Amino acid sequence: MDELPVDQVRTLLAVIDEGTFDAAAAALHVTPSAVSQRVKALEQRTGRVLLMRTKPVRATESGEVVVRFGRQLVRLERDARAELGMAGGLGPVRLPIAVNADSLATWLLPALAGVPQDPPVCFELHREDEAHATELLRDGRVMAAVTSQPAPVAGCTVRRLGVARYLPVASPAFAARHLRETVERDLRRAPAVVFDRLDLFQDEFVRLVTGDAGARASEVRHYVPTSEGFCDAVVAGLGWAMLPRAQAAPRVESGELVVIAPGRTLDVPLYWQQWKLDSPALSTVAEAITRAAAAALD
Repeated sequence: MDELPVDQVRTLLAVIDEGTFDAAAAALHVTPSAVSQRVKALEQRTGRVLLMRTKPVRATESGEVVVRFGRQLVRLERDARAELGMAGGLGPVRLPIAVNADSLATWLLPALAGVPQDPPVCFELHREDEAHATELLRDGRVMAAVTSQPAPVAGCTVRRLGVARYLPVASPAFAARHLRETVERDLRRAPAVVFDRLDLFQDEFVRLVTGDAGARASEVRHYVPTSEGFCDAVVAGLGWAMLPRAQAAPRVESGELVVIAPGRTLDVPLYWQQWKLDSPALSTVAEAITRAAAAALD
């Protein structure tokens, strides 16, 4: 393989982004047959299967390499054309970013709202647990991520954003009903609110306060996979949970919630990882994220 034809790479990228060959054809203003032929030609050239023909289409491990290359190519071309005064017809800058739900619900959106829109920037946010966001960087689905992983993904830079502090809270009525003995014992038995099955914060806090590496929160768990709904579920008394300080503090002050283990918190360091690209748009977003995080995080 001497080269990767740009039109074929762009076509593969369109299929991944749009999810189907037909949708990619519409986006590229060509026929589905042309899309299929380009993808097959690229697979023959690389000697690898690049796509899993599922719905939506997914990239294979080899396909992820080409997708990542394609995104970098598009980004570099756009920036070069903009610097040369050839930006007409390029359309808005597209920046896919992975971010955890709590950052999305608290400090991140105001940061993105402050990013200059000349040229226009379209944010494509992928909600992903902070411990797993780097997986989206590796497979080329995003160009940057808010993550708890300090080790940079290959081809990426990393900078520390700060510490997200979580408080153990419950409604006053729930605490009076379920937390009447010691915190170390009660938290193993009291119902808990959990974001999803990747959310280990409640278990980690139980291990922290008990000193027992095998301890876990109660098996009575209510799964609420939205940040706002998660907070509302705790206020409603479904269970206790770890809430970001930004969400918990106003409700503790108003009396809707109580801190059930005063002085004990769970701190999660957050980092910004992004591709190593000399991209003005990506750099501008990184600076906005860093400033916002410095003000919002511990």
